[in-house]
Amino acid sequence: MTLAETQPQALEFECETGNYHTFCPISCVAWLYQKIEDSFFLVIGTKTCGYFLQNAMGVMIFAEPRYAMAELEEGDISAQLNDYAELKRLCTQIKRDRNPSVIVWIGTCTTEIIKMDLEGLAPKLEGELGIPIVVARANGLDYAFTQGEDTVLAAMAQRCPEKSPLAETEKEERNAISRLLNFGRKKEEVAESESEYVDHPPLVLFGSLPDPVVTQLTLELKKQGIKVSGWLPAKRFTELPVLEEGYYVSGINPFLSRTATTLMRRRKCKLIGAPFPIGPDGTRAWIEKICSVFGIEPKGLDEREAQIWAGVEEYVHLIRGKSVFLMGDNLLEISLARFLARCGMTVQEIGIPYMDKRYQAAELALLEKTCHEMGVPLPKIMEKPDNYHQLQRIYELKPDLVITGMAHANPLEARGINTKWSVEFTFAQIHGFTNARDVLELVTRPLRRNNSLKDLGWDKLVREEANV
Repeated sequence: MTLAETQPQALEFECETGNYHTFCPISCVAWLYQKIEDSFFLVIGTKTCGYFLQNAMGVMIFAEPRYAMAELEEGDISAQLNDYAELKRLCTQIKRDRNPSVIVWIGTCTTEIIKMDLEGLAPKLEGELGIPIVVARANGLDYAFTQGEDTVLAAMAQRCPEKSPLAETEKEERNAISRLLNFGRKKEEVAESESEYVDHPPLVLFGSLPDPVVTQLTLELKKQGIKVSGWLPAKRFTELPVLEEGYYVSGINPFLSRTATTLMRRRKCKLIGAPFPIGPDGTRAWIEKICSVFGIEPKGLDEREAQIWAGVEEYVHLIRGKSVFLMGDNLLEISLARFLARCGMTVQEIGIPYMDKRYQAAELALLEKTCHEMGVPLPKIMEKPDNYHQLQRIYELKPDLVITGMAHANPLEARGINTKWSVEFTFAQIHGFTNARDVLELVTRPLRRNNSLKDLGWDKLVREEANV
């Protein structure tokens, strides 16, 4: 009997209904206020929320960040103060001092508990101030920390304009992506470049990524003749992509299921259910799926993927044949597990705070296919894991690496288990072909560190001190 015959033939799913052991979702402000350059984020919560934001994002001395706290006092919670009057006072001050194109209200746990009607207050105040106010729920009662972005983008998706009466040339000039890609080029060169695209329905990509990664993925699709009509979010709120019924949309991150649902149900867009472009294998599968939807034969992907794998072999060599356990933190776990399985690792368990099987269907299928092709066992997927039970399983399985939240990293390290903070993958550039090296740099860092300690003979001393 072969190894493959003894392995389970389908992915196993379980749910332990544990608490979310992640950061608070209001941390999404850290990257969204930088991505949407003309925005201002107003977090409505308690002093605890303010302390968290201050520690999570650091104190900026030389530049004012575009976010603030509306701290709820006892008078607010006991309904002795007028919510509308207080929020109007704050938003008027924000408009006067910062003049943003949009104010985003981030609702926290406290606003949920005391039932603040933010959605009812926002339209009236928006009409009085003449500035868009977007309401997003980002409370830790219902969401893991990366899902904070999901609620913001779902709210913004409803603000995307429908087709305007502008002429085609005028629309092209206001397209931020086109301006970025065509910077410094003559009109003749731009026209020649436009002829490289095939005729296909409009495609909008959603997910907040750094500008260099946006450019990389846009150019990867351009090589296949596919034109990206816009990104959600855009660099500026005033440049949100046009969305009309029948437009195609594709998500970049696995934690954007609410945004995907909003785009399909509210804006009548067609979702391209593809694996996510994380790792060379995922990026290739993502491009191939988009090409197949538009009836395009992909070109050069075999060579492109092989080139990337060859360039990261020094990292893959370190983890090939080793085991990994993902505890569950940022909802990137399925994609990371699939990529690490392609690298030759055995994935013992995948913990994930929230599992949307419909939105991640293509990623789950690719994970299963990858494990079969690599001859490694299919992992068990544990939704809302109970950390106590997970730790017991880790002690029994003794994985070579555990990808975990920050709370459990040091205790596991003290017991001789290599760990990597999962939050680092959230803030690193991990999408696309060219960033595969960055993913493996993060994954292999604890293994390389410990190998260096062994070479120096310090590992024995560290263990002895830990026992003491």
